[in-house]
Amino acid sequence: MTIQVGDKVPDIELRVMGNDGPQAVRTGELMAGKKVVLFAVPGAFTPTCSAAHLPGFVVDADKIKAKGVDSIICTSVNDAFVMDAWGKAHNADHIVMLADGLGEFAAALGLTQDRTAGQMGIRSQRYAMVIDDGVVSLLNIDEKGLETTSSEAILAAL
Repeated sequence: MTIQVGDKVPDIELRVMGNDGPQAVRTGELMAGKKVVLFAVPGAFTPTCSAAHLPGFVVDADKIKAKGVDSIICTSVNDAFVMDAWGKAHNADHIVMLADGLGEFAAALGLTQDRTAGQMGIRSQRYAMVIDDGVVSLLNIDEKGLETTSSEAILAAL
């Protein structure tokens, strides 16, 4: 079942890159007491994700934070090394690059997609949400394109 507005985000252990390599973080800790914009992409370094989705949030990070957002988080079913390299390649210094290496977070949200036909395995759907103290207040899912999950769409909704 897909997570809905009003639901609490599952508390899952994932990874971010730290000074000494991948570090465990819990989604509950990343979101507790904060207003968070979380967006997910099917894969780091993939065409739409790299050409438009992540770069939009990099460009609009200050505007989004000016709307009272404490943290912007990007997640994908990739490991922490890939997420870190992808973030560095796009100067995503103000975005938490959250690795969902096993797809557990995407699965717990009910937001996976099967990309095995293209040799990508089970991936996250493309979505963006606003989370207030761990509770979803906005959820947008795009099956194609970036109509509702772009930084512009989220900025307009804030």
